[in-house]
Amino acid sequence: MALGDDMKRKGLSQVVTTLILLVVAILLATTVSYYATNTTRTRTVNEDIRIVKNHIWVNGSGALSGFMIQNIGGRDVLLDIIGVRGVESEWDNVFVYRVPAGTIITGDMNATSLANVADGSTIDGRVYSAVTSEVPLKSGCDIMVYVKNPGNIQNDDLGTSVGLGIYTSNAQYIKETNVESLTVQ
Repeated sequence: MALGDDMKRKGLSQVVTTLILLVVAILLATTVSYYATNTTRTRTVNEDIRIVKNHIWVNGSGALSGFMIQNIGGRDVLLDIIGVRGVESEWDNVFVYRVPAGTIITGDMNATSLANVADGSTIDGRVYSAVTSEVPLKSGCDIMVYVKNPGNIQNDDLGTSVGLGIYTSNAQYIKETNVESLTVQ
C-alpha cells in the first residue's frame, strides 16, 4: 500500500461533513434571526398608546370627535396623524388638553357644539389649545382631544361604526367608534 492511499482513507465521511455544514448553517441562521428579533423589539415594544373615552358626534352643523389618548408605553411618542375613517384631520381642526401628571380623569368626553371648540375654549372646566403640527406625548401622560369635522362624517353615518386612528412613526392605533347624534342640552 502506498503512502498516498493511506492518506485518502483518513478523511471524514460525506455524511459527517454534511451534518457539520448543516449544523453550522442552522447556528448562523439562528443567530441572525435572534439579532433581528431583538433589534425590532427594542425599537417598538416600548411604544404603547390607548384611545379611550372615544366618541364621534354628528348633526346638521357638522361632526365632532372627542377622545383621550394615554401613553402607557415606556417612551415618548409623536402623534403624526389623527384620522377618522381613513381621512387625515387637518391640524387646525385639532384641539388638545394636556392632563396634568398624576391627575385621573373619571368623567367621559362630553358632546359640545362645534362653536364651543376653539383655541382657548373651556369645555368641562378644561382649557383646550389649538395645535399646528404633530403632537408630542410624554410617557405616562394623557391628552384629551377634540377634532372638528373629522373624516367625512355626515348625518347619514348615524349609528355606523367608523375607525378612529392615531398614527406614530412606529405604529398605528385604530379604535372602532360608533357615530352618535350631536345633541347638546
